[in-house]
Amino acid sequence: AFSSEREARGRVRGGRRTPGTGRAPPEMEGWHQLYPGHIPTSPLQKALLAAGSAVMALYDPYRHDMVAVLGETTGCLALPNLRDKMKNHPEGYRILQERPRIRLSTLDMARLQGLPDGSLGREYVRFLEDNKVSPDTRMPPKFVDDEELAYVIQRYREVHDLMHTLLGMPTNMLGEVVVKWFEAIQTGLPMCVLGAAFGPVRLSSRKLQVLATELVPWAIRSGLNASCVLNVYYEQRWEQPVESLREELGIFPPPPVRV
Repeated sequence: AFSSEREARGRVRGGRRTPGTGRAPPEMEGWHQLYPGHIPTSPLQKALLAAGSAVMALYDPYRHDMVAVLGETTGCLALPNLRDKMKNHPEGYRILQERPRIRLSTLDMARLQGLPDGSLGREYVRFLEDNKVSPDTRMPPKFVDDEELAYVIQRYREVHDLMHTLLGMPTNMLGEVVVKWFEAIQTGLPMCVLGAAFGPVRLSSRKLQVLATELVPWAIRSGLNASCVLNVYYEQRWEQPVESLREELGIFPPPPVRV
């Protein structure tokens, strides 16, 4: 989706017109499609999208489309900060320049399956298989009004399953909440903060106890201690042991999930 973004600049997106004029409404005039799939929106439209998607995401946390919209419409402060962290890091800067994608079409699954147990690539594939998830389910950005920031949030989405792998967390509600706490500390994205704060309401009292006394304190400590997880070129680290990468990043060994 980002291979032709520069060619896409300057194309005016067709859409809503002012009645009787055939022109875009005044508040949208001069707004252009910045990358394939981009939908230019005004601040008011973003606010409405954010409110609606937040309600739907809280009602059904597995509505990934609503979670995606929420992330895009509320990340106006966090995304530039993440982009700057990447620009100021050699590996992160190279990621921004080369724009790698994590999709089935870019992954050599047979090679990753053949890597030794404990390696990042093998454990990542094991996570995908055990939880029956696919990297291709990540939504492309639509509402981020900056082509480079759109890639940053796309990258965040595509490494989310790698966060589960590094943190040793499953995809059930408990595991997702723990990952969201880590990501909230790491990224500052309001979407992650919201998920971390309100996700636990669906958990049983026993899981809440484990979450509050063991998992959340560990996730917060790891998130604060770890270097920026977007500055890792994971595609070039498949052979690296997960434990080695955790140590390199500053992620503490995960406690056992006992519920």
